[in-house]
Amino acid sequence: MSTTKKMAGAVLATALGAAALAGCGNGDEKDGAAPGGGPKSKTVTLVSHDSFNATPAVLKEFEQQSGYTVKVLKSGDAGAALNQEILTKGSPRGDVFFGVDNTLLSRALDNGIFVPYEAKGLAEVPEQYQLDKAEHRVTPVDSGDICVNYDKKFFADKKLAPPVTLDDLVKPEYKNLLVTENASTSSPGLGFLLATVGKYGEDGWKDYWTRLKANGVEVVDGWEQAYNERFSGSAGGKKAKGDRPLVVSYASSPPVEVLYGEPQPAVAPTGVSTGTCFRQTEFAGLLRGAKNEAGGKALLDFLISKKFQEDMPLQMFVNPVVKDAKLPEIFTKHGVVVEKPETVAPDAIAKNREQWVGAWTSLVLK
Repeated sequence: MSTTKKMAGAVLATALGAAALAGCGNGDEKDGAAPGGGPKSKTVTLVSHDSFNATPAVLKEFEQQSGYTVKVLKSGDAGAALNQEILTKGSPRGDVFFGVDNTLLSRALDNGIFVPYEAKGLAEVPEQYQLDKAEHRVTPVDSGDICVNYDKKFFADKKLAPPVTLDDLVKPEYKNLLVTENASTSSPGLGFLLATVGKYGEDGWKDYWTRLKANGVEVVDGWEQAYNERFSGSAGGKKAKGDRPLVVSYASSPPVEVLYGEPQPAVAPTGVSTGTCFRQTEFAGLLRGAKNEAGGKALLDFLISKKFQEDMPLQMFVNPVVKDAKLPEIFTKHGVVVEKPETVAPDAIAKNREQWVGAWTSLVLK
């Protein structure tokens, strides 16, 4: 996301742009008889971060089968979009919200913005992704890994092995090579912070960041600046003359570099340090006070249908969560499988997120 995104989400925002998937319809109509005995609403509104996308033909198939027209309302990054839904709780701007991930899930659930719904097809989603299994207030839609990416040419030219693990990043040979995002303003930046919390624990992550800061880590506001301006391995970074050959991005970034390369390279120019990763899962939920509850439920069913799940990787560069959904060849050929990503329990994130981010800010930015 994120998606934020997700998701694994910031990668798509740059690679594809803000593609509009908008239908039209009267947003004031209720699900059921409208005031004065009018018809049911035929528009279902999906509120999301900027990186939501789907192939128009796939979306059209859902519209034809369900009878609903989909309207997509994009609202910035995942954190900003979620904040707006919290502020408008009970009178939401749409029917379904997509893009809250496991780093922000507790905020959404604690604020009560979703109502329970067990989506059709949820049995095909492994339990590891069902972080609200007891109540089904959210439906898992995709997963992805936040990881350090490296510029293959830089390391080949220097005859230096690229880093593999978090421990490697604090070694002298990688001094002044890494750029990451601000953990207080960026989803991948927060994910990378959580990777270090998962790896080194409450007693060790601050010491790790002290060493990483001493080793010359650069911090920028967001993914766009880090990946497309400062990172030497991306197409955008090359144009901007970026000089950092290590960047916090996504495990799915190398396939993006291949797909949108001009000309398209036979081999991805970037690699993934698989021992630096944090696993993200993105969710969607039926918003409390939704005007078209029936349409919202149908849309949630669609988001975990095989049709949408197999379309999603090349639209949002995230992994499907449904068991039998197939990945496109460009993912399997140029992507990596992260066998043991770092994770942090959602309740631990809920309890400590603000404290961790505050401590990180004081330690790294001051």
